[in-house]
Amino acid sequence: MFNFFLLILIYSGIYALMALGQNIITGYGGMLSLTQAGFFAIGSYATAILTTRFGWSFWGTLPVAFLLSALFGLLIGLPTLRLKGDYLAIATLGFGEIVRNVLNNWDSLTNGPMGIQKIPMPILFGYTINPYKKYAFLFMIFIFVVIAYLLFQRLARSRMGRALTAVREDEIAAQAMGINITKYKVSAFILGASVAGIAGSLQATFTLSVTPGTYTFMVSVMVLCMVVLGGMGNFKASILGAFIIQFISYFPQLTGLSGSIPAQFQQILFGLILVVMMIWRPQGILGRETRRYGSASGKSKGGAQ
Repeated sequence: MFNFFLLILIYSGIYALMALGQNIITGYGGMLSLTQAGFFAIGSYATAILTTRFGWSFWGTLPVAFLLSALFGLLIGLPTLRLKGDYLAIATLGFGEIVRNVLNNWDSLTNGPMGIQKIPMPILFGYTINPYKKYAFLFMIFIFVVIAYLLFQRLARSRMGRALTAVREDEIAAQAMGINITKYKVSAFILGASVAGIAGSLQATFTLSVTPGTYTFMVSVMVLCMVVLGGMGNFKASILGAFIIQFISYFPQLTGLSGSIPAQFQQILFGLILVVMMIWRPQGILGRETRRYGSASGKSKGGAQ
């Protein structure tokens, strides 16, 4: 049972990275994106292909997963800038499905539905980080989450964070104030995509195999639920939402009820979470993080808007 809790914590950390990326796109940029699963898959397959076919180390594939996902974030960000709301969500959802179908059908590169197995374990300073011995892997995931959180917190206090907030609140007013809307929206997509790519790389080296069926539409919905549940525009809340959603997802296995709960349990549950949060507490559990710029302390002040 304890190993199962460690497994949940590891997956919570992986999804927390994706939730942080989703938060910069949706929470700060105000863009409803459902494409994190696509970037997640790109990062996973980049690591899987480079390690199994070309003998790269896991650490060597990380920058590739980061840059490749960022490139696709740029490619999906530019043509969808004119879209908003539901239309943007549908367009980004289409991209995620395209990625999954390409992985499923490009047999010569991805091995099709069979996926890629026997991915090497990461090695750091001669020490093998064995996924079956979960403590070391959990610590590695924790380091990645902390680094990503600190970087995003720094970004939120920067010019870019203020510009994204202005764009989210009122694009016309932001443009009138001289903010380059295109630049900051695309930057948000690139950052969100790159972090999801790193999460995918970590997921591949943890499971030691990848298959296209892992990266479904429900992954993107789950990540969006994490951000909405915790609180959009709040990075601590995104991490909290990731841990809550993962524990809820594994609740049937924890309680031994997995055999008596329908396969559609997750879809129903995530839909209910979104509906209830929008009615009961639309700002999320922790609410949006508000910041006071130009103060003597320069510190952020938490609170719900």
